[in-house]
Amino acid sequence: MYNAKPAVVYGFHGIDKDAAFKILMQEDQFHHSNNDYDWLGEGVYFWENNLERARQYAQEDSQRQHSKIKTPFVLGAVLELGNCLDLLDQRYIDFLAVAYSRFIEDMKAEGKELPLNLPAVDGDFDFKMRKLDCAVIRYACALARKEGSPFDSVRAAFIEGYPIYEGAKFFSGNHIQIAVINPDCIKGIFLPRNATEQSEFLTDNT
Repeated sequence: MYNAKPAVVYGFHGIDKDAAFKILMQEDQFHHSNNDYDWLGEGVYFWENNLERARQYAQEDSQRQHSKIKTPFVLGAVLELGNCLDLLDQRYIDFLAVAYSRFIEDMKAEGKELPLNLPAVDGDFDFKMRKLDCAVIRYACALARKEGSPFDSVRAAFIEGYPIYEGAKFFSGNHIQIAVINPDCIKGIFLPRNATEQSEFLTDNT
């Protein structure tokens, strides 16, 4: 009865400027991320209601050696989450725990090594290479498909960054992230307002 998430949410996607305009002009579309370390498994990733964090991500990613982001940019999207593996909902937290147990059994039966969540670099506070979480979420999605109720999206909160003041349990990079599996969940795409940097980009492209 309560599985569907009909409410509309706003998602923000860090992206290269040229790629963003191709999507806006319907010359291209969002591409699924499909790395074995993706935090929420396969999907198009959005920062929920968090324009500034999406902008920070695009800027950070552009500094990486093999980044596809040459000019950091952000696209907004209107999302309906549909049948969502929502890890802020106890029902789905319990389901993921069961999926993990079954995943472990299958890995042992096949004689395979269990993937691990690891920091991207030694001494990194955050475990950014989340191969275990990715594998378990993919397994859970496969179970749901097998049962005839595939997930349209995955949603979770993440504690990330450093304490924002001494003794705080609030961290500098806390956020809610969404991975859209079913592209029909993306109801519209827009250019976010009140974005000074993007206003300059728009001026350059008119």
